[in-house]
Amino acid sequence: MEKNRRKNQAKLIRTFRKVHRTTGALLFVFFFFVSVTGLLLGWKKHSNGTILPKSYTGTSTDLKDWLPIDSLHTIACQTLHESVSEDLSLELERIDIRKDKGMVKFVFIDHFWGIQLDGATGKVLHIERRRSDFIENIHDGSILDYYFNTKGEYFKLVYTSIMGLALLLFTITGFWLWYGPKIMRRRSNG
Repeated sequence: MEKNRRKNQAKLIRTFRKVHRTTGALLFVFFFFVSVTGLLLGWKKHSNGTILPKSYTGTSTDLKDWLPIDSLHTIACQTLHESVSEDLSLELERIDIRKDKGMVKFVFIDHFWGIQLDGATGKVLHIERRRSDFIENIHDGSILDYYFNTKGEYFKLVYTSIMGLALLLFTITGFWLWYGPKIMRRRSNG
C-alpha cells in the first residue's frame, strides 16, 4: 500500500514537472514581456519623467477660475496638431482634471500623446509622450486591441485569462515540485 502511494506521488510529481516545464516553454516570451513591463510600471513614478510624465502645476486650484472644458479641449487639440503632427487623430482617450494642481491633461488615443494645460489660463504646461500608457498596453495585452482596432478588448481578455491561469498553474505545480519530494522523504524516513 505504502509503495503504491509513493509510486503515485512520484508519478504526480513527474506530471507536474512536465506541465510546469511545457507551460514555461510555451509562454516564455509572454512571461518575459509581463515581467519587464511590470518592472517598468512599478518604477514609472521614479523615472524622472521618462516613463510617466511629470504633472505640472497651473495657476489656480479653484474651478470657478478655470476656462470651460470645451475651450481647454480646443486649445489641446490645436496644440497637438501644431506642435506634434496634423495627421494625428483628435479622439480623446480621457481627460484628467487635476484640481489640486490647477491642471488638466488631455490624453489622445492616437500614438499615446498628452497635453497638459493650465486650467485657468489655458497655457500649455507640457506636451507629453505617454510611454507609461504604451507600456501598460503591452503589459495587459490591450496593445493588440489598439493596433487591430477591436472593440470590447477581446485580445486583452484572452491574454489576461491565459496569463492569469498560467500563473496560477505555475504556482500550484511549482509548490508541489518543492513540497512533494519533502512529503515523499518524510514518509520514507518515517
